Amino acid sequence: MLLGVLSGCVLGAAVLYALVVWLIPAAVQHSAWAALLWHDVIVERFLDLITGSTRPQRLLKAVQKNATRGDPQSVISAIDRFCRSSEWAMNVGDEKGVILDSVVCEVSPGSALELGTYCGYSTVRIARLLPPGAKLITLEFNPDFAKVARQVIDFAGLQEKVLLVEGPSGDLIPKMKEQYGITTFDLVFLDHWKDRYLPDTKLLEECGLLRKGSILLADNVICPGTPDYLAYVRSSPRYESKYFKSHLEYTKVEDGLEKSIFLG
Repeated sequence: MLLGVLSGCVLGAAVLYALVVWLIPAAVQHSAWAALLWHDVIVERFLDLITGSTRPQRLLKAVQKNATRGDPQSVISAIDRFCRSSEWAMNVGDEKGVILDSVVCEVSPGSALELGTYCGYSTVRIARLLPPGAKLITLEFNPDFAKVARQVIDFAGLQEKVLLVEGPSGDLIPKMKEQYGITTFDLVFLDHWKDRYLPDTKLLEECGLLRKGSILLADNVICPGTPDYLAYVRSSPRYESKYFKSHLEYTKVEDGLEKSIFLG
């Protein structure tokens, strides 16, 4: 009797493990909202509960354990491995990261702005490719994310190239010229709250922070999606816009980056 109960418990645990680790993650790979619900709500909250830590904190531990201090590429690789094999996170990711890298190299910005630091993954990707003397300002609303991102940036050895500023983008963008000495930005990477893409773009225009030829690169324009922003940059005579098709980070769900050149 006892042996039968134990056997049933072991079998049930094995089935549950297979569902959680293999079957459900594989099933949601091709569904946008299923992937976001599973990875970004169910799994994250469950792991937060049982570990007493947050996803950014777990990501930081993975960097500290598996990356080499002062080596930005090893930090990027450690985060990608963590997100593919341990726990999904909404970074720009390795696939779209290649597109981001190519745009940064193409622009070679003297001044760059990132909207939405999260854990510092894309910050590291951008900063490691900046030319000598260039500066990246990255804005993060969530102080817990900012705390982790600072440690990731420092671990990568890029703290001299990056200024992380905490607060709402709508409050900080108008202060860029007076408080941070910015004339205009050569490159702006948008990866924060999706409903802020359009108002913050218009705010950058109003504040005179875009010059003719400035590049806006926006992530997650398909998933979760930024329809109002896409409609604006694709229809406005002030922009020349191009879509780079890819996938939502670490999944097979379609997503992409929108590159928009400001024409003045």
